[in-house]
Amino acid sequence: MKRMDGYVRIAAATPRVKVADCPANTAEMEKMIREAAGHGASVIVFPELSVTGYTCGDLFRERRLIKSAEEALLALIENTKDLNILCAVGLPVASGGMLYNCAAVFCRGELLALPAKQNIPNYNELSEARYFAPAPENGTIRFNGEWYDCRSVLFELSEDTLVGVEIAEDLWAANPPSTHLALGGATVLLNLACTDETVGRADYRRDLVRMQSGRLVCAYAYADAGFGESTTDMVFAGHRIIAENAVTVRESELFENGILYGDVDTERLVQDRRRMSTWREHADCAVLETGIVLPEFETDRVMYPFPFIPKEEMELKKRCESILRAQAAGLATRLGHIGCKTAVIGLSGGLDSTLALLVTVRAFDLLGYPREGIRTVSMPCFGTTKRTKSNAQYLAEELEVNFCEIPIAAAVEQHFKDIGHDPSVLDVTFENAQARERTQVLMDVANRFNGIVIGTGDLSELALGWATYNGDHMSMYGVNGSVPKTLVRHLVRHIANTGSDALRRVLLDILDTPVSPELLPPKDGEIAQKTEDLVGPYELHDYFLYYLLRFGFTPTKIYHMALRSFAGMYDAETVKKWLRTFYRRFFTQQFKRSCLPDGPKVGTVTLSPRGDFRMPSDASFKIWMEEIEKL
Repeated sequence: MKRMDGYVRIAAATPRVKVADCPANTAEMEKMIREAAGHGASVIVFPELSVTGYTCGDLFRERRLIKSAEEALLALIENTKDLNILCAVGLPVASGGMLYNCAAVFCRGELLALPAKQNIPNYNELSEARYFAPAPENGTIRFNGEWYDCRSVLFELSEDTLVGVEIAEDLWAANPPSTHLALGGATVLLNLACTDETVGRADYRRDLVRMQSGRLVCAYAYADAGFGESTTDMVFAGHRIIAENAVTVRESELFENGILYGDVDTERLVQDRRRMSTWREHADCAVLETGIVLPEFETDRVMYPFPFIPKEEMELKKRCESILRAQAAGLATRLGHIGCKTAVIGLSGGLDSTLALLVTVRAFDLLGYPREGIRTVSMPCFGTTKRTKSNAQYLAEELEVNFCEIPIAAAVEQHFKDIGHDPSVLDVTFENAQARERTQVLMDVANRFNGIVIGTGDLSELALGWATYNGDHMSMYGVNGSVPKTLVRHLVRHIANTGSDALRRVLLDILDTPVSPELLPPKDGEIAQKTEDLVGPYELHDYFLYYLLRFGFTPTKIYHMALRSFAGMYDAETVKKWLRTFYRRFFTQQFKRSCLPDGPKVGTVTLSPRGDFRMPSDASFKIWMEEIEKL
């Protein structure tokens, strides 16, 4: 993906230092800066006091060391002035009668600011207060005859990329400077650190960095000191971490020096902040222009192609169980509230109605209602196959719920006569008449037994408008309305893996059945109408849906992301084809979503018109389609 898609490459570097040898240390850093710039990095962060080494001890009181650090820094700034990269290196800075632990931030031969450490540790093995003072309250430090900002300063690389800096212990403080910087607009935070390694500290450090990036909706790069620091009393592991919004993007091995690269999406971070009504950028920070031109580069960061499905098996099991409980709890609450002990479900033998039935069974068990109150109805018509019809009956019998069959072919044929439709014309009238007749049957059965109709349609179908208006589009409570199709499959499989052998067999056969509305006559007894042949692969549509609704990404960005995520699965022409279909259907079918029945929200992406998504039914999609055509 190119830079225009919002990515910025960050480098976190741990050089091999020589304690108190400033020229040698900056020479090593210059090599790493050049390497990082050559790899497309726009930002590089080094450890705390990396110019001198962190473990100088009382040598920090020596004027000669302080002067050597100053001279080495100025030489490093001059030697890297030809590079298009923002650098943050650590050194001690003497200003007035105080010594400060600073981060020198520079680029293109200019020192921009000297953010100073605000929280000076002086406990256990740490004794920095012996040498250093906290950042001065007036917010400025004098260096080489000039005054520089040392608090609340940001460095602008682009409209979406503002960089803030804090140092080591600052992150551990109760009110970290990074909080103030993020509220001032920082989307990228750097931490120059030197934390000695003890048992368990790496795990704590990783979680702290990751969660701070999540709390502040930012990218956070942490660079720790490693080999070369004195091991008189401590050992340093060179731990480097790059996180983005509570996710670890990249992490180094312990006890290895080098450069860690991570591509962070600052556009995504800004989009996330904009959608959070509790986010307020109100902190007063100075913003310095860097003059850096963010380079174009091919990111090595590939988004997981199934955003609704956890990668890890154990996490997937937990997610499935959590969602099933949420669905069942929502339905149980509704049934209990209205005093209803009968639920009616149109059971087709397909995935969605299967999941709806499994959830309804859980809800009845939760309430202590007899399962006989669940009335499943099979309504075979022109497109019904023996396989789906049999699976529906087997499933109902295995779950010990009421099952009945109400053929609707005769009623639909009579309807065709009433409206003057030729039944040999297999058009939208032919299909939708069946869907509406089924819904009428279900509603009337619910009235007869004083029950409610449970909706079966899922989130992906709602996004594409793949439902018949006032047909399967309608119910009294839609339990699957916020569950995407790619996840429906895993929820059903989860129950198959935890149920009886007989239940497992029927559920696995349902999982193996092609997704279809079965509204067209079968061919040789097999399903003739496969949904994904008509509207496209659900895995692509769920991917498009997630990044459109969750982050508001443009078609261009989603397209480039999808090419990488689905490399080897779908080519560029196929991705573009179905992206075009997705946007066209998403906009034109909004009228179906504007009057959805109630249903539980189980994830961050939903389309309920009462909560998460509001859009006019007649909104134009011209600008989105024009952008797609240019891809």
